[in-house]
Amino acid sequence: MQRLRRNARSGNKGVNPGPFAPIVHHPMPATQEISESLVRENISRAVINVFETMLHCPISLCDPMESWPPPAASAVAEPQIVGAVGFLGDVNGLIYLYFQSSFASNCTGKILGLDKREVEEGGAGVVNDAIGEITNMIVGNFKNCLCDAGLPCKLTVPSILRGMDLKINATGHAIRHSYLFDAGGHHLVADIIMKGDQ
Repeated sequence: MQRLRRNARSGNKGVNPGPFAPIVHHPMPATQEISESLVRENISRAVINVFETMLHCPISLCDPMESWPPPAASAVAEPQIVGAVGFLGDVNGLIYLYFQSSFASNCTGKILGLDKREVEEGGAGVVNDAIGEITNMIVGNFKNCLCDAGLPCKLTVPSILRGMDLKINATGHAIRHSYLFDAGGHHLVADIIMKGDQ
């Protein structure tokens, strides 16, 4: 966390993924599937745990998403920041967390203890680092739930993607589960893509 605080004072105004590897746009090989109910339960627990514990921010799972991209995300012309972390093992896949840029900045301030001005001075680099760390913690919690369910796996390196109206296309035999969360009017989308049996 000290590394993130130092980056916040660096004043870097450009997009700087820092130590994160380039984002991967396809699901990784998998050996077995898990049920939608287990995925939903685990990602809900992971998101709520990290937001309430680390960001002190209440968040709740909304009704199941019926379409992609979600209306709440596509109706607002605001840049998005997407954090991604994969998991490899008995179940393999990727989890993408979609933040609107204003919500990403808000989360950055909460996790680093910075005010709005300090986040703006830190620039894109500090927001990238914070969203990468939040994503890593959420997917780490999700991974631990899988391990507890008898499906051991480990995490890949976080990646960050920035842009407008971002959508990740699932390929091949991929199975997708997408969930919309609400945090006081801000929305977070957890998009989970796993490789199905071939």
